[in-house]
Amino acid sequence: MKKLLLVLMVVALASFLFVGCFAVPDGGEGEGEGEGEVGICPTVEVTSQVPVGGKNYIKAGSQTITVTFAVPTEPVSVFVGGAIRGNPEGVPNDAKEVVMYTADGGLTYTGTFKFGQGPVEDFVECSDDYIYVLTCDACAPCKYPYVVDGEPPTDLIDVTAKGCTCEGCYLVFKTNTATDPCLGATSCCNDVCSGLASWSINIYDADPFDTCCDLQCATPVDTCSGSACPVDCTLTKCLTVDKQYYAIFALADNVGNEQKYYAKVMVTSQGLAGKACTVEVIPQTTMNEISPTLECPTWEDTATADSIGICYEAPE
Repeated sequence: MKKLLLVLMVVALASFLFVGCFAVPDGGEGEGEGEGEVGICPTVEVTSQVPVGGKNYIKAGSQTITVTFAVPTEPVSVFVGGAIRGNPEGVPNDAKEVVMYTADGGLTYTGTFKFGQGPVEDFVECSDDYIYVLTCDACAPCKYPYVVDGEPPTDLIDVTAKGCTCEGCYLVFKTNTATDPCLGATSCCNDVCSGLASWSINIYDADPFDTCCDLQCATPVDTCSGSACPVDCTLTKCLTVDKQYYAIFALADNVGNEQKYYAKVMVTSQGLAGKACTVEVIPQTTMNEISPTLECPTWEDTATADSIGICYEAPE
């Protein structure tokens, strides 16, 4: 009987020694936890974090990481790196440590990290990586998967015109459809990673950068917008024939990467009012390369085309 009591005491002591040693994987909560128990893994948020299709996407560049615990916890270490290989109790050798600060006694920690630089030299756009959080309360790191999106959306827009009922011409913008011998018809409107969030087309009857370098100084004469591919927009304003207009086509993805295409546009009516119209498009290939903080963009290109933008091409 005494031997049995001794064995039970040893088992009870051993169970106490292991309490708090097991980390909840991927920031989740353990099964069957009591109502008053506190999980070991904290919540982790990044400034530009957006959930899409079950994944968390982060915009490339400097972002703030916020780690929040249920109870004051210290010390805390945060790393950014790839998947664990062969050492489930540690972090990858190529992971980079993030300097973290707390101003509330260990409940919340914040630090800044430049996503998209690595943590490894051969960073691949839209690849899966982890944020790791280590504390003295966990034998294994808590890990949080994320995907970096550093590329803006792309689209190739065909520009045509049709006659108004009375005078002038409507402009029509449609995504170009490419034909692949294997894939068939594919849309040129795409975002390689987090997905398209919005697009807009603004038409100006004077140089929108003439007053200042900020588009907020100009008012478009017509506009249309949407949130999905493909783009299909017929403007509602009848544009004056043989008058110079300026078009700005903007796209944004779900984490905030933006793309802008610029073009000069002029419509010419053929024959009587209400009949066919032609359109002259002059894409401005240099507009994205000029920083408004240094110099106002100018409309210098002269080569005509039928479209503006570029068609999305999947990486090889």
